[in-house]
Amino acid sequence: MASPKEPDSPARAALRIPLEISTVSWRDLAQGIWPLVVLTLIAFVLTLRFVSPPPPHELSMSTGPAGSTFAKMGERYRAILAREGIELHLLASEGSLQNLKRLIDTGSAVDIALVQSGMTAEGDSSTLVSLGSMFYEPVRIFYRGGSDLGRLAELRGQRIAVGPEGSGVRVLALALLKANEIEPGGPTQLSDLEGNAATQALLAGSVDAVVLTGDSASYDVVRELLHADGIRMFNFARADAYVRRFPYLSKLLVPEGAFDLGEDLPHSDVNMLAPTVELVAHAKLHPALIDVLLGAAFEVHSRASVLQSAGQFPNATAYLFPISDEALRYYRTGNKSLLYRYLPFWVASLLNRALVVLLPLIVVVIPGLRLLPQLYRWRINRRIHRRYSELMALERETLEQTSAAQREALLARLEHIEKRVIGGRIPGAHAEQLYHLREHIEFVRENLERVAHVAAAPQAE
Repeated sequence: MASPKEPDSPARAALRIPLEISTVSWRDLAQGIWPLVVLTLIAFVLTLRFVSPPPPHELSMSTGPAGSTFAKMGERYRAILAREGIELHLLASEGSLQNLKRLIDTGSAVDIALVQSGMTAEGDSSTLVSLGSMFYEPVRIFYRGGSDLGRLAELRGQRIAVGPEGSGVRVLALALLKANEIEPGGPTQLSDLEGNAATQALLAGSVDAVVLTGDSASYDVVRELLHADGIRMFNFARADAYVRRFPYLSKLLVPEGAFDLGEDLPHSDVNMLAPTVELVAHAKLHPALIDVLLGAAFEVHSRASVLQSAGQFPNATAYLFPISDEALRYYRTGNKSLLYRYLPFWVASLLNRALVVLLPLIVVVIPGLRLLPQLYRWRINRRIHRRYSELMALERETLEQTSAAQREALLARLEHIEKRVIGGRIPGAHAEQLYHLREHIEFVRENLERVAHVAAAPQAE
């Protein structure tokens, strides 16, 4: 006859309590969230490295002598930038060479400058970039004589006005004269006169030749000199050779009668040489300001003239320094970025930086939040499956343990497993799995007790 079932022990009775069910397992939720938080913080830190600070409200630009082409261009730039709320401070200079020196000098606080190609200056220029070529600045040489000169070398021993120290015209004039074996300090007398002073000196006979660029070689000045008796304009018959020798120069053809159709001046086609003028800036210049500056450059320099066709300038050609990546992007797309095209400058700048900061939210947080419920369920299921693994291992041991002490030890382990199941805070959504687990624990317990009764029966008989 089967023995009556023994009453529960106090330990067994203590286990007969309901599971502690909660709506959410905050521990599992927190352990699922913290990797997402860490990844988001890392993404933000990496993103902030690529977020530019807000663009400055002020810029400084080195231009040229008062009344020069560079100075006039600077005034036009200042008016255009003022519409965007940017104040452009203009600093007069002696010309391209001084502009370049100011850019190289870290203490000068010059942000941008117009610099004639072919300029070099001492110092570290590795931090400078070009925003592209803005316009031609042709070099025109006028001389006194009864016949046309074939080569610049024929000016040796004469008085030549080449412009003041620090000016681009002087640097270019000296380079061209040196290529024709005319050096300063020899029989040739070099004067620092430029512009109107040099023109009047040539008309008065104080100098024999003048080298003019920019406004000093404007349309009116050229017509005046071409109409003067005994004054001729030099024709660079070997212009192709000069361009090969000086890559920063371009060959320009002035057609017959371009300056005066009525008087047919010049009387025949004339070859001229022209360096381009580049807009040079520091590499750290804010990308948003590059868009604004190039927008102003297209407004100022894109019109047609005697020496250039409409839309020829500005362009991405650069001789002095490597072209800026932002400038190259502007030239390739042909316009400002979308935000800057339709919104005020400061609003577009703010939104542009905000979009970059929100990138981690789009890339990390949103996909992470979609995966969080799956990770949460996986953690809960993992806790339950771990108890099942322990239960299966214990049941396998019941086949090998034969002594009463061993079976008691297995029962104690089983009670410990059940206590851990009961003590854990399990979300209500997973309660059904927990109750199934408890049923399986009870099943294993009953098997152990049955084995114990079977083993104890022979001893009782």
